[in-house]
Amino acid sequence: VINFIRLYEHLDYMESVKFLAQRAGIAMPDEEGDNGIKRRTRVYEMNREAGRFFHKYLYSPAGKEGLDYLYGRGLTDHTIRTYGLGYAPDTWDSLKKHMNSLGYSDSEMEEASLLSKSSKSGNYFDFFKYRVMFPFIDVRGNIVGFSGRVIGGDDNRKYLNTKATAVYNKSTFLYSLNHAKNSGESVLIMCEGNLDVVTLHQAGFDNAVASMGTALTTEQIRLLGRYTKELVLCYDNDNAGQLATQRALEMLNNTEFTVRVLKLPRRLVDGEYVKQDADDFIKFQGAPAFERLLSGSENGVEFRMSQVAAKYDLRSDQGRIEYTAEISQVLSELDNAVEREVYANRA
Repeated sequence: VINFIRLYEHLDYMESVKFLAQRAGIAMPDEEGDNGIKRRTRVYEMNREAGRFFHKYLYSPAGKEGLDYLYGRGLTDHTIRTYGLGYAPDTWDSLKKHMNSLGYSDSEMEEASLLSKSSKSGNYFDFFKYRVMFPFIDVRGNIVGFSGRVIGGDDNRKYLNTKATAVYNKSTFLYSLNHAKNSGESVLIMCEGNLDVVTLHQAGFDNAVASMGTALTTEQIRLLGRYTKELVLCYDNDNAGQLATQRALEMLNNTEFTVRVLKLPRRLVDGEYVKQDADDFIKFQGAPAFERLLSGSENGVEFRMSQVAAKYDLRSDQGRIEYTAEISQVLSELDNAVEREVYANRA
């Protein structure tokens, strides 16, 4: 049974055991003891109820602004329900009152990052307010946290994510891996944001994942390695996205992964070229155009070479000298002598 679940759900051995134990209602031995098990179980329950509250509110008359925002981003009802998207209303205590009515205390909801506590008054209030909600679902189907995308109010934080809790650690979580692991694709697409992933999923690319508010970590690379040995980096084409790509390539260097880079072209708007992410590209160019980009994506060396070339004025002697020196450094990192010669000739 464990082996069947391991193969069918694309989990490792221990995750398969945990999956079955949770389904059967059997507590597994835990390094934190019974209190640790109860604590995590309680957080899972709170997150599940909060997810239901947000989703129900989205489709209520009071959630129209949030639903209109998602429709405006091109998402369908099927996609919204597939990802369990929701809406945190523009109030301070709607979730608090709902969860209190179910028997959850303010202090334990604060530990689950569902409430915050005022340092001045000591009063509790909803952690998420006036935001479209994206549940974080792990590979076993548990809601471990949330990301809220602001759509109004005076909060200038575009995204607000769950803080570290008993069940959520941003360095070990990948958004939509619960879908991507069952996509049947041999390659996974790494994106920057959750909306990029949801849009790609709706366009037929079920193998997209994203890290939440953090650069790619060693723990996430280890997690990815359970499901694939091929990655395509599809970060934004602004400076921050290019930097994130370079850092990810450094992290993945000398690993077992084959890595390619998908370079999203800039989009011409009112005579100026502006950055676009995967969500923008799908919206304006469509899924077939993205598929063509995906098929022609560069490997890591080619990406780094193009980045180096863009830094220098190759019309000047000094520019060519500096370019040659940095390219030589890139080529020296290649293990394969034939590859070094091929890329040296290209440079």
